[in-house]
Amino acid sequence: MRHGKKFNHLGRQTAHRKAMLANMACSLIEHKRINTTVAKAKALRVFVEPLITKSKADTTHNRRVVFSYLRDKFAVTELFKEISVKLEINYIFKGSFDKANRSSIESFRGPGIDEGLRILQEVSDTFDVATITDIHEPNQAMPVSEVCEIVQIPAFLARQTDLVAAAASTKSILQFKKPQFLSAPEMKNIIQKCESAGNSKITLCERGNSFGYNNLIVDTLNFQILKNLNKPVIFDVTHSLQLPGGLGNAAGGRREYLLSLAKAGISQGIAGLFLEAHPDPNNAKCDGPCALRLDMLEPFLKQVKDLDMFIKEQDNLHIS
Repeated sequence: MRHGKKFNHLGRQTAHRKAMLANMACSLIEHKRINTTVAKAKALRVFVEPLITKSKADTTHNRRVVFSYLRDKFAVTELFKEISVKLEINYIFKGSFDKANRSSIESFRGPGIDEGLRILQEVSDTFDVATITDIHEPNQAMPVSEVCEIVQIPAFLARQTDLVAAAASTKSILQFKKPQFLSAPEMKNIIQKCESAGNSKITLCERGNSFGYNNLIVDTLNFQILKNLNKPVIFDVTHSLQLPGGLGNAAGGRREYLLSLAKAGISQGIAGLFLEAHPDPNNAKCDGPCALRLDMLEPFLKQVKDLDMFIKEQDNLHIS
């Protein structure tokens, strides 16, 4: 009983009550209605109404405030207008069911193919976006192609003939990460291998080259060389900033250079940008040192989009 108390604790400690209200708010936002008690409904109203008010003004600060309360990416995405729609950017969601190439046996790998594909299907259905994920073995190609519009071949596996042939047989769009140990002109051999297996729907992804130990560099000449292979070129700015093995049992990174390096790639008139973002990169299960903070995504993409439009509006001068 409340015994005249003005605040209903709902029979729970503060932390438990806040977690319960956050979960209820996420369910309400996603499903538009929930079944609960009158007491919980009144408490939920007090909890959620300020968040809805915040969401009406789409600012970085407001997104951070709402996310700090809800801690649920699906609910936050539902609350705020899709950044990609707002900026008129063609958005493709990337997720991995298995991070097979990790520095340490103790590193997080992922949920596995069955659960991973279920999540990717849910993302695609919920937000009406195309998806892409990696494969590591030939027998993964077909089930992945049935869920994802694009199948990605990881950099270290891009020359594996059986894997390339299996991916090509799906007739899906294939994205090849350029291996860190390979020169840009050598990517023509991978293209020929894929096309000989009956698939010419190929994109090429630049992700830097090894430069001594624990370091990668990006040669901007590679973008033009790859473009001359007559395939769309994507720039993986996130993994290009890795310091492989730099933390001893994990890859380090240089997140502070994300914007400048992204602009360098975009200045080459490429087809797209591969970017990882996370609400709390310092606690991400992988690639945190290179990932963009989620609350920086909109201003980051705004600058990238403005530069991309400026570059592509210019006439291409043929210099010989």
